[in-house]
Amino acid sequence: MTHYLKQTPWDERTLEIPTYELTSAEPEAFEQAEQTEGHFTVKVDPLLDKERLDQYGFYYTDTLITPVCKRDQLRVYEKEGITISSSGDKQTILDIAQQAFVHGRFHRDFQIPNSLADLRYARWLEDLIDQKQVYYLYFQDEIAGFFGFDGNKVLLLGMDQAFTNRGLAKPFTSQACLRLLSLGYEELFTSVSAINMVSLNLFTTIGFKLKGSVDVYHKLNGKLLTD
Repeated sequence: MTHYLKQTPWDERTLEIPTYELTSAEPEAFEQAEQTEGHFTVKVDPLLDKERLDQYGFYYTDTLITPVCKRDQLRVYEKEGITISSSGDKQTILDIAQQAFVHGRFHRDFQIPNSLADLRYARWLEDLIDQKQVYYLYFQDEIAGFFGFDGNKVLLLGMDQAFTNRGLAKPFTSQACLRLLSLGYEELFTSVSAINMVSLNLFTTIGFKLKGSVDVYHKLNGKLLTD
């Protein structure tokens, strides 16, 4: 029998129950989820008939849009005082992260307490820091934000609220993207919640084009230990 459940240990260590992503939207995949305890995620074409999802207890949490930018499309913004670095104080970045992830799909899952959603993203960022997959964003020698990535995918962005509304977002993001492209990639891509208009506008302004979307559904089969 084909196994349609892909374990997601990064989520499991926060939710403290088995967590999986379905690798298919076929009936057999939903049957396996129905017979397994845990928290489940499935990403589907927005045009898919949602009756099967409802039948198996999956509920909508988010729509993710994929902005893509080719090397020759990136628009780089300059601002005096900005520095992009691969090193910095880890705790400062983790403190900034506490205010940065309100648009994440786990925050939109009514079954997941916000405290666990916050912890999930903080741990994800900490892993990226430990794996040297974070750029530290400095303004006038102070850490103002972070830019997390995996290969040519932009994963996480965050800025300290003390540095917002100062014209830093476009220079920070575009220059961090330029640094990634300098590693030899021909294009970059990311994934943004459809409700996060600030990020979507930011990426399109620096040259990203919107390319496709998926709807994200979750299912909780069992109970969280925090219940």
